[in-house]
Amino acid sequence: MNDPIGDMLTRIRNSQLRGKSTVLSPASKLRAWVLDVLQDEGYIRGYEKLTDERGHPALEISLKYYEGEPVIREVKRVSKPGRRVYMGVNDIPSVRQGLGVSIVSTPKGVMSDANARAANVGGEVLCTVF
Repeated sequence: MNDPIGDMLTRIRNSQLRGKSTVLSPASKLRAWVLDVLQDEGYIRGYEKLTDERGHPALEISLKYYEGEPVIREVKRVSKPGRRVYMGVNDIPSVRQGLGVSIVSTPKGVMSDANARAANVGGEVLCTVF
C-alpha cells in the first residue's frame, strides 16, 4: 500500500456513502493520530484498536451521522506520496472560511489547522475535511 492515509480516508468516504455505522482500517500510529483530530473536531464518534481475523492490528472507526446525512461531507487528500505539500504557519489554508478543517502533521504532532496556528507551527498538510 503506497498511501495509507489516503486508503483510510477512502474507506471512510465509501462507508459513509453506503450508510455503514463502522469501518475497519489497518492500524498505524499516524492513522490513529489523524483519527484523534477527526474525533476532537467532531467528524467521527471515535475509534477502537483491535485485531482483524488474520491477527493484524486494525482500527474500527465509528462514523457519525446527523439527521441521516454523514457529518463528513467532503474529505480530500492534499499531500500525497508523489507530491508532498508543506506549508508555513501563515500559509495553512482555511477550509470553507473556517467551517472545515485541515489536518497538519507538524513537529509538535498531528493537529488541526487552528491548533497549528495557535502553536505557531507549520508542516505537511495531510488532508482537508468539510
